[in-house]
Amino acid sequence: MRFDSRDFVVPHGGRHVLRGRPTEVEPFYESKDDFRDILSKHVEQLSELQEMLYASKQYALLVVFQGMDTAGKDGTIRHVMSGVDPQGVQVFSFGRPSDAELRHEFLWRETLCLPERGRIGVFNRSYYEEVVVVRVHPELLRRQGIEGAPTTRTWQERFESIVEFERHLHRNGTRVLKFFLHLSKQEQRRRLLARLDDPHKHWKFNVGDIEERRHWQKYMSAYEACLSATSRAHAPWYVVPADDKRNARLIVSQAIIDELAALKLHYPDVSAARRRELRKVRRRLE
Repeated sequence: MRFDSRDFVVPHGGRHVLRGRPTEVEPFYESKDDFRDILSKHVEQLSELQEMLYASKQYALLVVFQGMDTAGKDGTIRHVMSGVDPQGVQVFSFGRPSDAELRHEFLWRETLCLPERGRIGVFNRSYYEEVVVVRVHPELLRRQGIEGAPTTRTWQERFESIVEFERHLHRNGTRVLKFFLHLSKQEQRRRLLARLDDPHKHWKFNVGDIEERRHWQKYMSAYEACLSATSRAHAPWYVVPADDKRNARLIVSQAIIDELAALKLHYPDVSAARRRELRKVRRRLE
């Protein structure tokens, strides 16, 4: 089943960007084997495009993943990036900021990890935690030296900072794709129970995840405001139905392929002098 990855893009300023979107859609594959075949083709395409990205060194690609706990961020990154040359991709996971990081402005720590031209950078969580988690738990602002209760303007200014930051990246050759893995509360419950029932997954279980479920609606409201305010043509948000992990991986991989293909990448041109030099080298090897 063919699909257009752009169907999952959030329009800037759109209302009810989550409430109007499903957490599961009709599968884009007919069977488990069919899924593997499609994903394998996607990975092969991505590998070829990444090689040209690395060779040309004209652009970089930043891929941001956000979502509730158990939404499948780790698995999606692992499966989609499985065929990419390790020297061409960098993955960073951002947890709770350190005291040193908190002494800087809220975008600082991620700027240290931006991909250079020729590489794909993947952020597993990102500076968007500062307008989602911190909005749900505004007491965290005190750790950043910000006193007083936040206002609507507090979040609007942070949205503006993010939009300008991503616009700056785009102007300087870094393309930005952002994926929100849209998981239902019911599916999260099922996955948490699966972790509890499998001894090999106990290490992944965090008791804090249960506590955060109490704030589910606050998180959804925070994400809705964030996605609507910061989705732009130069840095679009994709709302990816994530109850079906296989579908989510196909949507993400296709969107990345589409973005790289749009750059019309090619291998660097070789000068006539260089070609003559290579012919000489070849004759020596014959």
